[in-house]
Amino acid sequence: MSKTAFLFPGQGVQYVGMGRDIYERYASAKNVYKNASKVLGMDIEGLCFSSTEEEINRTDNAQIAILVTSLAALEVLKEKEVRAQIAAGLSLGEYTACIYNGMIGFEDGLRLVQKRGKYMQELTPSGDWKMAAIIELDAGIIEETCKKVSEETGFVAPSNYNYSGQVVISGEAKAVDIAIQLLIQKGAKKVSFLKTSGPFHTIKLEKAEEEFEKELENIKVNKGEITVIKNIDGLPYNEDDNVKEIWANHMISPVRFDKTIEYMKSQKIDNFIEIGPGKTLTGFIKREIKEVNLINVNNVESLEGII
Repeated sequence: MSKTAFLFPGQGVQYVGMGRDIYERYASAKNVYKNASKVLGMDIEGLCFSSTEEEINRTDNAQIAILVTSLAALEVLKEKEVRAQIAAGLSLGEYTACIYNGMIGFEDGLRLVQKRGKYMQELTPSGDWKMAAIIELDAGIIEETCKKVSEETGFVAPSNYNYSGQVVISGEAKAVDIAIQLLIQKGAKKVSFLKTSGPFHTIKLEKAEEEFEKELENIKVNKGEITVIKNIDGLPYNEDDNVKEIWANHMISPVRFDKTIEYMKSQKIDNFIEIGPGKTLTGFIKREIKEVNLINVNNVESLEGII
């Protein structure tokens, strides 16, 4: 029997108009947007379909917009009885996975992500921040270089380990630029800057983490129905985990999607279905796991192809 994993994207894949054709074609998808708007007291349809790039790229807007867009497509798949045995997400996407498997309810999940985005937007220390993906260089070299630059120039640290050949660094713009120069000298094949620009998943978000921790006190966490893999260590949630502590720590800890991929590879998954805007996560999987089906569900055509 073949095994399927659902993958859910994180911040950075947002764009104005994402999910619109699915919204217009399927009543169940439209209901997700309308219910989300009611729960959050904001116009999610307007944000996703007719805002500006500047508006949708704000952290507080981007996170909730991506979450609802992914959940709307997911609702159609559930309606058509397309199911997965494992779910995983990148940063924000882990919350989509936890809503899918029932660890948190729809309304709690929406409110939690809204607060998460708000605190990440408002409580990021003032300054000029950058995030950049370093391609094809050993993670140890990247870590050592970031440590050296942090001691001599300004803060920079690894924030995302996306797959074995890509690490995202985050920090003060000047320090990131210096680190990039050094990393190119040390053999990095390519560097690309991210749409997001805060020092996310680093200790610089400590204030945001503290406020988020207070929000988590009001959330009910259930036993999940299927396996969800944690970003913080690339292992499945289990009964002994302090879930709320993990979610809080995740804001200041690097995303280990590289370890998530290792775990999914060990589980011999046949089908990877990325649900939501972009093709980021299947792109990471493609570089690490061969001879599997990689599918993206981000419009009506791809959704109907799955069904």
